[in-house]
Amino acid sequence: MKRTYSTTERIKKVLAQEEGTIFKDWGGKLPIALVYANTYRVGMSSLAVHTLYHLFNAEPDVVCERVFFGLRRFPAPTDPVVSLESQRPLAEFPVVAFTLSYELDYFNVVRMLRQAGIPLFAAERETHHPLLIAGGPAVYTNPEPLAEIFDAFAIGEGEVIVPPLVDALWEAVHLPRPAAREHLCAVPGLYVPDASTEPVARVWVRDLANFPTITHIYTPHTEFGDRTLVEIARGCGRGCRFCLAGYVYRPMREMSPETVLAVARHGLRHRERIGLVAAAVSDHSWIDRIATELRALGARLSASSMRVDPISEPLIRGLAESGNQTLTIAPEAGSARMRRVINKPQSDEQILRAVELAAKYNFPQLKMYFMVGQPTEEEADVQAIAELVEAARRIFPRNMAINATPYVPKAHTAFQWAAMTPAEAIEARVKYLERRLQPQGIAVRSDSAAWAAVEGVLARGDRR
Repeated sequence: MKRTYSTTERIKKVLAQEEGTIFKDWGGKLPIALVYANTYRVGMSSLAVHTLYHLFNAEPDVVCERVFFGLRRFPAPTDPVVSLESQRPLAEFPVVAFTLSYELDYFNVVRMLRQAGIPLFAAERETHHPLLIAGGPAVYTNPEPLAEIFDAFAIGEGEVIVPPLVDALWEAVHLPRPAAREHLCAVPGLYVPDASTEPVARVWVRDLANFPTITHIYTPHTEFGDRTLVEIARGCGRGCRFCLAGYVYRPMREMSPETVLAVARHGLRHRERIGLVAAAVSDHSWIDRIATELRALGARLSASSMRVDPISEPLIRGLAESGNQTLTIAPEAGSARMRRVINKPQSDEQILRAVELAAKYNFPQLKMYFMVGQPTEEEADVQAIAELVEAARRIFPRNMAINATPYVPKAHTAFQWAAMTPAEAIEARVKYLERRLQPQGIAVRSDSAAWAAVEGVLARGDRR
C-alpha cells in the first residue's frame, strides 16, 4: 500500500531539500505570511516570491514565512493552510500578503481564506484578524474585483513599497480595522479601497542595480530547480499592444552587463546554469556580450523569452551549447497584417531566420507561440499561422510544437476595451490548426477558451 504523508511531513521533506531558507524567532518581530495562491512548484518558480521573501526578511523586525495553496499538484480541501517555516496556521499571522500574477488564482485566494477560517470580506474582519494585503501584476493593474476582500493593494514594485509598508503595519495591526485602513493610506503606492481619497501613483525601481533580482531559495521541486534565475531587464520598450508587462513595467530598465555578470557569479556558486529573465531577453543592449562572457565563465544558459528582430546568434549558440532541448520563439500572429495590428511587426523572414538557427544549432525541439482571437483577426490570419508553421517545418525537421492560446485583453494595455472573441470561435480556429498541422507531426496546444473568458472578466471587471 502506498504511504500517505501528513502536511507536516510533506513540509519537513520539502524544507530538508531547500537551500537558503530563512528561519527566525517570532519574539519581538512582526510576522508576515507571504502567500502564493497556487502550488509550491508554481510559486517557487516565480521570482516575485523569492524577491518578496528576501525583502521582508531583510527587515530586522520582521519574520516572513511562505504559504502556498498546497505542496501537492492537486491539494485536498482538507489540507491545513499553514506556513512552511514554522507550520503555523495562516490565521495566526497579523499580516497576510498575497502576490498574485494570474487572475484565475483568485479562486484559490477564496479557498485558502475559507480553509484558514479567516472572514472573506474586509468589512467582516476585526482587530484580531489578519490584515490582508495583495500585490503583483494581476491586481495592481486592476484590484477592483478583489476590493471587498483585501484591506490594501500594492500598486507598483515591491522593492519600493516594502520598507514604508512595514513601518506602517507595525501600528496598523493594533488598530480597529477602519482606522488601520486609514493609516495605510499614507504609504506611497498603497491603494486602500473606500479609504484612499486620491489616485494612487504606481511606484517603481529607478535603478535595478540597487535591487538585483535573483533566486534566493534553491529547491528541486520547481520548474527551474537546476538554475539560478537572474533578471537582466524589467519592462519592454517595444509597445506590443496586447502585452501587460510592456505597459505596467514601464519604463524599460536594464541591468548593466557588469552587474549581470557579478550577480551571475554569485549564482554560479549554487548552480551551473544561469536563467536569464526579462520580457525580451534578446532585446538587452548587451545581450551578445552577456551570453559570451557567461559561457566563458562556464555557465550553462537558459532564457525566458526572445524576439527575432533581431535575433542574437551568440545567445542562440550559448543556449545550444548549454544543452537546452527547446528553442522557443513567439511570432504571436501568422500574418504580417495581424502583427502590425498588435504592433509586433517582425517579418516572416526574421521569424524563419530564427528557425534556421534552431536547425543550425541542432535544437531537438522548436516551439512557436501564437494567440488566437486577437482584435480584428479574420480566418485568413488563422490560415497564415498554419502557413508560417508549415514554412518553419520545411526548415526544421525535428520535433515541433505550437501554442495557440486564446487572447485575453488586459487592463492598461492598448486593447483594454477590445471585445473578447467568443469561445466557440476560438475553439473552431484551434481545431482548424489541429486538423491542418497535426498530420504533419506538429503538436498543437491551447488553453481552455471558456476559462479564458473568465480570466477576461477578472482582468477588466469591477466589484460586481
